[in-house]
Amino acid sequence: MRSHYCTDLGEQNIGEVVQLCGWCNTYRDHGGVVFIDLRDRSGLIQLVFDPRDYQEAHKIASEVRDEYVLIVKGKVRKRGEGLENPKLKTGKIEVLVESLVVENKSLTPPIAVGDESVGEDVRLKYRYLDLRNPRLQEIFIMRSKVAQATRNTLSDLGFLEVETPILTKATPEGARDYLVPSRVHHGEFYALPQSPQLFKQLLMVSGFDRYFQIAKCFRDEDLRLDRQPEFTQIDLEMSFCNEDDVMEVAEEVLHSIFNACGITISTPFERYSYKEVMESYGSDKPDLRFDLPLVEVGDLFVDSSNEIFASLAKDSKKNRFKALCVKGGDTFFSRKTLGEAEEFVRKFGAKGLAYIQIKEEGIKGPLVKFISEANLKILLERVGASVGDIIFFGAGEKKVVWDYMGRLRQKIAQDMGLIDSSAYKFLWVVDFPMFERNDDGSISALHHPFTMPSNLEVKDLEEINSVAYDVVLNGFEIGGGSIRIHKQEIQSRVFELLGISKEEAQDKFSFLLEALQFGAPPHGGLAFGLDRIIMLLSKAHSIRDVIAFPKTQKATCPLTEAPSVASEEQLRELHIRVRETKK
Repeated sequence: MRSHYCTDLGEQNIGEVVQLCGWCNTYRDHGGVVFIDLRDRSGLIQLVFDPRDYQEAHKIASEVRDEYVLIVKGKVRKRGEGLENPKLKTGKIEVLVESLVVENKSLTPPIAVGDESVGEDVRLKYRYLDLRNPRLQEIFIMRSKVAQATRNTLSDLGFLEVETPILTKATPEGARDYLVPSRVHHGEFYALPQSPQLFKQLLMVSGFDRYFQIAKCFRDEDLRLDRQPEFTQIDLEMSFCNEDDVMEVAEEVLHSIFNACGITISTPFERYSYKEVMESYGSDKPDLRFDLPLVEVGDLFVDSSNEIFASLAKDSKKNRFKALCVKGGDTFFSRKTLGEAEEFVRKFGAKGLAYIQIKEEGIKGPLVKFISEANLKILLERVGASVGDIIFFGAGEKKVVWDYMGRLRQKIAQDMGLIDSSAYKFLWVVDFPMFERNDDGSISALHHPFTMPSNLEVKDLEEINSVAYDVVLNGFEIGGGSIRIHKQEIQSRVFELLGISKEEAQDKFSFLLEALQFGAPPHGGLAFGLDRIIMLLSKAHSIRDVIAFPKTQKATCPLTEAPSVASEEQLRELHIRVRETKK
């Protein structure tokens, strides 16, 4: 139906007769001459309907309204002197229309295309209209380019694209599974995959050597700006490799993805240990577009006159005493903003927020009286403080201190405008602990239980590391992976340490444990969060902007009204009875 997309046209097409299709973006009647901005996926072009040239086309055009579907035929011409529109790619030309077909009319749209002031619930209810927004269309054009670049790069590197099951078996991978009842197996359930983890390991046992998949995954967890119940990941696995091999492939994929979007990135990425980033930034996914490191100063408070500080400082294995020096912060932080900062960290477990101000007339702040003059001098040198700075302190149980001081670091950078929004700062985080202790004292796998431990012989479980690696961009984890356990006896030992009995291991993982006994090669892999990468590339407001039909933060779809109630007949076929619960 068309000879060109709108923005394919330019001054080189002047004099040509073209046929275009799209939607009426705007309509204007200027003294009898009608102007319509036609919109298609590529962008806008101005149409002109002049009754002196083509009376019938002008008559039909006078009936057109926003979002009518139009097919037009006309001649490309140069815009009049002084009438060019530099905001449009086609701003130097227009099309004088000789014939117009209104292919379909439109009701008055409940939302104007591109109006992002409308509430998100309304925009998601009419998502098919919301997606006509040129900004969102650009995001999905970018997403398509990224998927294509991924496939091309991995195919060139010898990876085979293989699809793995969506209906599978529930396995403990850190989040709740979505369960699907079986109609033919009474009382039994499938689970939607949180990742293709076990299947891609089995493909390595099968001798496929290099696998990848752009895979749909599902997790029934609380939602945030960067999370959805169903999401897409770029999943890859390779045999006879070590972590350096996997990271090299991952960097090549990311290089091609960003290059497809016109962005050049430098490789290899810097590497930091888990311990380094937690101690220096309070997060295992730090934003390194700005400095602001956390500095340990507990040794300077061991002999503090404050018994609580001294007690915390003496137990250096359990506790942390962190200082955060903010250059020029004394002039930025007022009494009000200091109170707001304290209120902020209290939400994440802090008992308070001590500070020291470095002023021309001397050092002030509630913490000064609790540290000796000699130790105060060492402290200032250690954090690199000078006049005009302010130093914040966090003390207590290490995980809590890491968390709220890391969050404070990020908040201060945002509030003070320290973040270069145009920068892309990648890093690898390596040498993760294999296990972490939960609040109830139990042990769980920090990543997943199929990760190869690097020092399993260590008696203290919290000192065992894994051969795992995460790639971080601008404070977001965009991918993670590990070298996998490929020996049955090591996998069984890890299950044992996690408190998974032999019976439970056989019940949930018998197929994996058996497969590992049939010549499983050493292997490892990684998965990128495709949605999260697109969100960062496009600088979208949330991850929902980069998914065609996303769920709300309550995991609902306003467009289709999912989830919905099943009929009695459907429930009977599935042998399910819904029990009412008291609210």
